[in-house]
Amino acid sequence: MSSIANSSSDNEFYNSNLPAREIPGDYGFPFFGAIKDRFDYYYNLGTEEFFRTKSQKYNSTVFRTNMPPGPFISKDPKVIVLLDAKSFPLLFDNSKVEKKNVLDGTFMPSTDFYGGYRPCAYLDASEPKHATLKGFYLSLISKYHSQFIPIFKSSVSALFQNLEIEMFKNGKADFNHISDAMSFDFVFRLLCEKTSPHDTILGSNGPKYFDIWMLPQLAPLVTIGLKFMPNFLEDLMLHTFQLPFFLVKSKYQKLYDAFNKHAESILNEAEKSGIKRDEACHNLVFFAGFNAYGGMKILFPSLMKWVASGGRSLHARLANEIRTIIKEEGGFITLSAVNKMSLTKSTVYEVLRIEPPIPFQYGKAKEDIMVQSHDSNFLIKKGEMLFGFQTFATKDPNIFEKAEEFIAERFMGSEGEKLLRYVYWSNARETDNPTVDNKQCAGRDLAVLLCRLLLVEFFMRYDTFTVESSKFLAGSAVTFKTLEKKTT
Repeated sequence: MSSIANSSSDNEFYNSNLPAREIPGDYGFPFFGAIKDRFDYYYNLGTEEFFRTKSQKYNSTVFRTNMPPGPFISKDPKVIVLLDAKSFPLLFDNSKVEKKNVLDGTFMPSTDFYGGYRPCAYLDASEPKHATLKGFYLSLISKYHSQFIPIFKSSVSALFQNLEIEMFKNGKADFNHISDAMSFDFVFRLLCEKTSPHDTILGSNGPKYFDIWMLPQLAPLVTIGLKFMPNFLEDLMLHTFQLPFFLVKSKYQKLYDAFNKHAESILNEAEKSGIKRDEACHNLVFFAGFNAYGGMKILFPSLMKWVASGGRSLHARLANEIRTIIKEEGGFITLSAVNKMSLTKSTVYEVLRIEPPIPFQYGKAKEDIMVQSHDSNFLIKKGEMLFGFQTFATKDPNIFEKAEEFIAERFMGSEGEKLLRYVYWSNARETDNPTVDNKQCAGRDLAVLLCRLLLVEFFMRYDTFTVESSKFLAGSAVTFKTLEKKTT
């Protein structure tokens, strides 16, 4: 037993007296078991009910199942699922879990989508090139940190202008479309020396080109849910074969050419650090598109949806906090002012807890590991694939009171701040920091800041609002129904 590593990532709750238990669950018949699980996951049950049903069936938050997409695309769909806040952090332990080529789970898109290179996100932290590329990303964020607020302020002003125009014309507004345009504008200006994408070969098409480029990569992981398309036909189109790169090659080339031309200073710095210019540019496009724009594409609609759910009461408290502190700071939105807004900060963390933008984490066991849930120990064998469903782990009722409810004040005060170690959205605890040696999102702090800035800019202009929302692909579709301008 001494050769088996213990995963005691959560020492506060580690219990050496828990019984050992065989990991429950099975994979069904070869080939057909994976197909059945795929249909249950996408069509018969839906994602959350799929995991909830199996967890209840096996009376365990750790169990075996197949994960989509399955046959023909996945090399091996078999995984061990981790659903609770205690077992989930095993996925952050680079000494025990390998993260090579597992960004999308049980399959990897062709490297044709990335110029023939494996981007940093697909590298394990132990691979030599990981530290170089992750350091490249971290240096970018450090270099441009003083520009975050002014560039975002410029981009978000256009968002509110377009939101008001659409509300006036149609009585409602599609927030996703407007938010995507703002997000791309911010990312491009930040990385391309404040150049407007409208002044490049991209024009107003940047968000569309990124969407077109990402769709074939993510198609095996999503369902469109078109009423006129039978489930078996959608499954055949999206989940049976990978869509080839040539379908989006021309759009990707335009993105590459735009960043290659207008991010010249960044690419010069990358070359000085030992990264080939071509590889650096492909990684920059991935960072800008998949990480930054792609993250905001999901995160901002989710943020507005959940803040809207808080109603006038929450809106009034946020507006009061934001306006009072900005007034005390002389009317300027500064990093110092934003850091004083405890309710705004807590609200953003609660959104990240209740609906993490990237709900899935994968890793492969580097050795035999004993992992612990709240009630049992489980032996994971070397080479087995682990899957964590963060949406359940960060709503673990053993950690969070009223875990299924959105409580904006949850992370306020000293006791609330202690709970931040159970917010896992960035591929690590929120109390950890991204380094070249781990797989935590390099833009973790930037993403949190931008969410807070969006709320600050919003409530400096408006008193309250209402939205309608629905599930769409990997995120939420949000439509503004009402929008009341600031009255005082």
